[in-house]
Amino acid sequence: MKVIVVDSCLEWADMYRIEAQAIREILGENCVAVHHIGSTAVPGLKAKPVIDIMPVVKSLAAVDEKQAAFMRLGYECMGEFGIPGRRYFRKGGENRTHQIHVFAEADGRNVARHLAVRDYLRAHPQRAREYGALKAALAARYPEDIGAYCDGKDAFVRALERDALIWQRGREKQ
Repeated sequence: MKVIVVDSCLEWADMYRIEAQAIREILGENCVAVHHIGSTAVPGLKAKPVIDIMPVVKSLAAVDEKQAAFMRLGYECMGEFGIPGRRYFRKGGENRTHQIHVFAEADGRNVARHLAVRDYLRAHPQRAREYGALKAALAARYPEDIGAYCDGKDAFVRALERDALIWQRGREKQ
């Protein structure tokens, strides 16, 4: 997969809304919430132009029964794909456009960390700019190596997640 990082795009919010509606229709009453996560959910943040979507559901087993419906929307069903308790779907092949990360409502840890990072970056534009600059530099250095790009972000992302969760806990105490 080619690594391309671009400036923030206003259309990303619309792309999310359109896809989120289709996902809600597939998941039906099993769907508790659908969130726009990842870098495309943060206005002004440079990102790979891939919309990350996080549905929260009552039952992952019920999601597994909907694989054919996701495939009709153009998604590949990838199972947990490295994160226990997640169902991961991707769309667009080598030119990926969307990724779905489904978690059960009972998996509060994974749901909370994704939302905390998104909200933290929205509230801390300087940190978002630092993250965007890192991603752009890594994409320029490793345009054909998604693994090296991800490895280059790893320490920053772990620190970002830690800071975001601390920040989120502080907000919840207020």
